[in-house]
Amino acid sequence: MDINMSLLGQMLTFAVLVFVSMKFVFPALNAALDERAKRIADGLAAADQGQNAMKDAEKAAAALLTSARNDASSLVSDAEKRAQLVAEEVKANAQAEAARIVAQAKAEAEQQVTQAREALRGQVADLAVKGAEQILKREVNASAHADLLSRLATEL
Repeated sequence: MDINMSLLGQMLTFAVLVFVSMKFVFPALNAALDERAKRIADGLAAADQGQNAMKDAEKAAAALLTSARNDASSLVSDAEKRAQLVAEEVKANAQAEAARIVAQAKAEAEQQVTQAREALRGQVADLAVKGAEQILKREVNASAHADLLSRLATEL
């Protein structure tokens, strides 16, 4: 074999190989590479969108947190105001109850004083009758002199 022929055969084989590779292999490789590049670009775009969405979500969460804190502080202040009102109402009710109890106690004390005076008047009237009996050395009829004794009791 001649080296020229062999070289020509190898060049022809190489040319066929290049032609077949360019016609069938490279388009498939380019398509796969393009597909991979597209997927990478889509992934990067999705990552950017995810980061943007995360930033938006963080802003929304911060706004919600601020709103929740404001609502909580307003609820606390409302509860404090309500507690003060309830405390004032309880205090007013307690003062009214205390005033009622004091008035009732004063009325009972007055009634007891009146009863004690009546009992004392009766005892004084009995003592007066006994004293008069001793002075007169005779028995005084209490039922006969009831009018006199009642006048004496009212004077005392």
